[in-house]
Amino acid sequence: MNWLLTLPLVIPFAAAIIAFLLRSSPVAAWVSIIGSGLGLLASGGLMVVVLEADVVAGQMGGWPAPFGITLVADFLSAVMVLITAITGFAVAIYALGDITARQARLGYHALFQILLAGVTGAFLTGDLFNLYVWFEVMLIASFGLLILNGGKAQIDGGVKYVALNLISTILFLTGIGLLYGLTGTLNLADLALKVETVEDQGLLSVIAMMFMVAFGVKAAVFPLFFWLPAAYHTPSFSVSAVFAGLLTKVGVYALIRMFTLVFDQDIGLTHTVLLWVASLTMVVGVLGAAAQSDFRKILSFHIISQIGYMVLGLALMTPLALAGAVFYLVHHIIVKANLFLIAGIVKRLTGGTEVYQIGGLYKSAPFLAMLFLIPAFSLAGFPPLSGFWAKYIVVKATLDIEMWFVAFIALAVGLMTIYSMTKIWAEVFWKPHPDGIAPELNTLPDKAAQIIPVAGLAALTIIIGLNPEPYVTFAERAAAQLLDPTAYISAVLGDAS
Repeated sequence: MNWLLTLPLVIPFAAAIIAFLLRSSPVAAWVSIIGSGLGLLASGGLMVVVLEADVVAGQMGGWPAPFGITLVADFLSAVMVLITAITGFAVAIYALGDITARQARLGYHALFQILLAGVTGAFLTGDLFNLYVWFEVMLIASFGLLILNGGKAQIDGGVKYVALNLISTILFLTGIGLLYGLTGTLNLADLALKVETVEDQGLLSVIAMMFMVAFGVKAAVFPLFFWLPAAYHTPSFSVSAVFAGLLTKVGVYALIRMFTLVFDQDIGLTHTVLLWVASLTMVVGVLGAAAQSDFRKILSFHIISQIGYMVLGLALMTPLALAGAVFYLVHHIIVKANLFLIAGIVKRLTGGTEVYQIGGLYKSAPFLAMLFLIPAFSLAGFPPLSGFWAKYIVVKATLDIEMWFVAFIALAVGLMTIYSMTKIWAEVFWKPHPDGIAPELNTLPDKAAQIIPVAGLAALTIIIGLNPEPYVTFAERAAAQLLDPTAYISAVLGDAS
């Protein structure tokens, strides 16, 4: 199984090397597209195998677990790798019309592929130290992409982004050292067994809180989120889209993995904290979005608010709630990346992203207006789109355990999300442009490169929404694996576990 697990990692690294060597040629963009397409095929093949085998594990270099480097894919890992590949492929195509020749010469396509490899590696790794390594790969590539334009706003956003992530890294490494000192292992499956025998459970809870803060920074939860709206509106729209879709989800994934597989001894403390964090993240994020007038800043704050729903699913720690968190992860990656791609097309057509200074796209570009409504309505939770089912599952899980106030917060945040999406619709699409500008999509020389990925992601949102049963069933199976990690531990450690 090793080749199945390594292909989604090897392909983007190979594409990055080739794209870097050809960075001065237009061929580099097509290398990125082909690499992303092959990565999508490899991720799809891995998903097929995981659906049959439940959990797939491989020991790199022939070293047995827990001593060697382990790659492992269960339902959650496999779907995150697949949705990463789908997003990467869509953004790679979109970049044909978004990334300038200068940005390509500076290494955009190579950095983009390295970022995809880092995200994929974080989802597949089976030990904590290599999770740290993949986080660093992501950080280096994302910082390079963030400052690629070299402007003051990009540098300012990049410094804030890196500074807080370095603090997160220090906490993460400190937690790794303390946990290794307590257990003598960093393999996740082995940790799941060893933490049960730790005598000092109080220290273990302290270490758990350190990991919560470290991953909370990367997930942009309250009160550790301020780096995100300071950075995500500054780079090119292709970069914003892949950041919005993937980066914070790696933090959420790490929280879910660690607080179901390893830190499940003191749920009364850890998950109560997560519940408060989730509620405050939803509220602060949506209020921040309501106060903004820039298209990308509105979307950036909504990333924060929607992260709250995913963390809420983990905090409730019921089968339905965890299924809702998994479903929400997949839905949000598709929708949020798509909205940032649409924002890029709006900028090219109208000349700006300040919603009160642009407009007129409903009449001049009705197809784009329709493509905006699909992910916008899905983000707000309108039926029958994917966002409705994601919110429904999480809210129902909250009601099932009679957490009425938390359910009220989740529903109220949904209403506020409608307000923000309505503001964008009214200002950007419905009202006339204040300068009388009314360009059509046909005026874009690379219309197909930008519309095809947007339309594809919108179609995926509709497909999931109209036929949610297989996706909900998949999410329920993923949740069952998280709550009972026996298959995960056995696949990694073998019969000795």
